Amino acid sequence: MAQPNSLTTPPPGADTQVVPGHVEHTEAHSGAFPPFETSGFLAQLVWLALAFGLLYYLMDKVALPRIRGILHDRAERLRTDLDKAQAMKTEADAAGVAYETSLRDAQNKARDIAQATRNELNAEAEAKRKALEGDLNAKLAASEATIRSRTEVAMGNVRAIAGETASAIVERLTGQVPDPASLNRALDATAAH
Repeated sequence: MAQPNSLTTPPPGADTQVVPGHVEHTEAHSGAFPPFETSGFLAQLVWLALAFGLLYYLMDKVALPRIRGILHDRAERLRTDLDKAQAMKTEADAAGVAYETSLRDAQNKARDIAQATRNELNAEAEAKRKALEGDLNAKLAASEATIRSRTEVAMGNVRAIAGETASAIVERLTGQVPDPASLNRALDATAAH
């Protein structure tokens, strides 16, 4: 079955159906491009002027004032935000300077407190050291005196023991008791060497 050509006209008595978007061309392509036809040129110019005038009026009275207002509000908001940012920056800079100053002051104060504490502890330690040295010197002097006195006592005892031992040896060897004066002279001569 052959498909009918949509450009051909249907036979007489056939049922015709209108299809949207379907245009039948009964005439051959004759004439110029419709906007350039001179017969409707004046109407087109009038409609162009009316449309341009209406568009110009709407732009001038409605759209442009809104855009101008939006741009003005935006510029104001930007200026306000920049002013706030500058004020906050100034505050932050001042706070930073105050922080640095207080930090430096706190460090100096801590250094002064540490130095004062160090000096105080050194003074206390020096006083304790001097007191201990005094006590130790006193104890050392007492100990030396005790040692000297005990040494003298011991040396006295050694001399007496040496005299008794020498007298006992001489008596045993010779059978006679030695003279105490000659015994003391012999002990003195031995102690001198």
